[in-house]
Amino acid sequence: MTTGSAEVLRLPGEAIPEGCRSWEAERAGRWTRALPPRWVPVRARTSVFVALPLAAVAAAGLLHRADGLPAWAAALTALPLVWLVLRPEAALVLAPFAALAVATSGDFARPVRLGLTAALVGVWAAVGLRLAARQRQRALALEAAGGVSAAVPPAPGATGGRSERGTFLLWSGLVTVVAGGILYATADLWDPAEDRQVVPAAGWCLAGLGLTVLHSAALARRRAAGLRRAPVPVLRVLVRENREVETEVFATDDVAALRPLFTVATTELGGRTADGDDDDADATEGDAGVRELIAQIDDERAGPLREAVLYGSPCDGAEVVFLAAAEKAGEPPVLEVSVGPVRPVTGAALRRTARAERGRALRDSRQEELRGAAAAVAVAERTGGRSGPVQVRRWRAGWADRSAVVLVLLFLSVHGEDSGWWRYGYGLAVTLLAALMVPRRIGWRITADREGLWFNGLGAARHLAWEHVRAVECEGARLRIRSRRASFEEWRVAAPRWPRLEARLGLLHPHERTAAEITAMVRDPGARPAGLAGERQRGRALWPVGVVIGVLGAVAVLFLP
Repeated sequence: MTTGSAEVLRLPGEAIPEGCRSWEAERAGRWTRALPPRWVPVRARTSVFVALPLAAVAAAGLLHRADGLPAWAAALTALPLVWLVLRPEAALVLAPFAALAVATSGDFARPVRLGLTAALVGVWAAVGLRLAARQRQRALALEAAGGVSAAVPPAPGATGGRSERGTFLLWSGLVTVVAGGILYATADLWDPAEDRQVVPAAGWCLAGLGLTVLHSAALARRRAAGLRRAPVPVLRVLVRENREVETEVFATDDVAALRPLFTVATTELGGRTADGDDDDADATEGDAGVRELIAQIDDERAGPLREAVLYGSPCDGAEVVFLAAAEKAGEPPVLEVSVGPVRPVTGAALRRTARAERGRALRDSRQEELRGAAAAVAVAERTGGRSGPVQVRRWRAGWADRSAVVLVLLFLSVHGEDSGWWRYGYGLAVTLLAALMVPRRIGWRITADREGLWFNGLGAARHLAWEHVRAVECEGARLRIRSRRASFEEWRVAAPRWPRLEARLGLLHPHERTAAEITAMVRDPGARPAGLAGERQRGRALWPVGVVIGVLGAVAVLFLP
């Protein structure tokens, strides 16, 4: 493999199918402009994938309880909320039936009935626009390929068949369907009457979510298999791994990686085979690759820009295959197959990314200023003042950490008035979590001496030498310290933050100050304390606090009315 420029890793000429066209910015721009209107959801955030199913289950229960819809009809009415974003093919077929159920069933007030019907019709229309945009994108991709097609090559060095796409979705869907069936079957066992009214619809909705996942598995497997049945269109593109370790795809003349066309989760197939003494070398190389991948994720950095051949017709929801240049010069090309659908990058997504980049740059600049100030103070203390040089430095939990614990406990106490087996199960589970997590949240301590950092915990204190500290970061609500040692898991703690309020009032979050001061000591040995921390200074074990919390919580759950 050769590197055609300082920015792009190039494929060898023999790896590119004959006549394969470059997908240049002009044609790629037409593909991007074929997306549906901005109000049609095409690219959802990760949090939406979690929130939507939960919202659908809750909505189904409320519709069944409050408005008298049959349990199955309530579930069918709530599920288009999920299908609109995650499985539009299902919404196109079933949303009209949901609208019919709302129009003919339930004890709705007229405005509510009209509102729900209008919402379902709106979902159906949005889905129609999204699926029509897919057809336009597919046609534009075929036009860009110019009729050139090729068979997907076998994975370099692979000796077995490719892994079946959709296996994880298949088992997840089956489990979810069974869980929904169990929930529906046990509806009469729930103590409060309102639960018995909500649970049947929730069970139907959960089973519907499972069937949706099974549908996704079947579609993914069929589309992935279709790429290997016959030659498929091919295009030359540029790819790289983004900060979320998804594959970003760019036009071939976008060597500055300014405008990603779409992202898709991929996995590399094949690899070198070895016998005998080569096994250890391959294992070592594999471990190094895993460490490099973890480092990339932790550092939130994008991978190098690589030339690739795209097999398939890219569009929203499609499956694709890449034959891409390796990330290191001199290595053969790699075959990467999609393990998720193509997700076009919309204008709104670009703006969110730009805002995040600006925020990250501002945060890094602020951290550098803090580190410089902290280093100056630490050096002055290290060289000695009125009381002599500083022997040990300590940082500990403060108001931010305690407020986080209070907020979580207030949230968990919402169900404190429940009765029956739910009270005992929920209460004891919360008590166990509190016993394991609260002591560290309110009692964490970091101690620095001339040899490194000490971290207390439920058990004995852990030590990390200065030369093994890889990075100290305060990003958002999280403070974390990462190590170069595989045996030392990263240390982290989180606390609530209100960045805009902090900036307006000129406040400095305690975690930011801690990160700045420790980083200054990592970079400058002259800023480190002069002495060694004694056993008591390193921080006591926190398990006795956990025991007290567990005992008090269990007594409150089991014996208090």
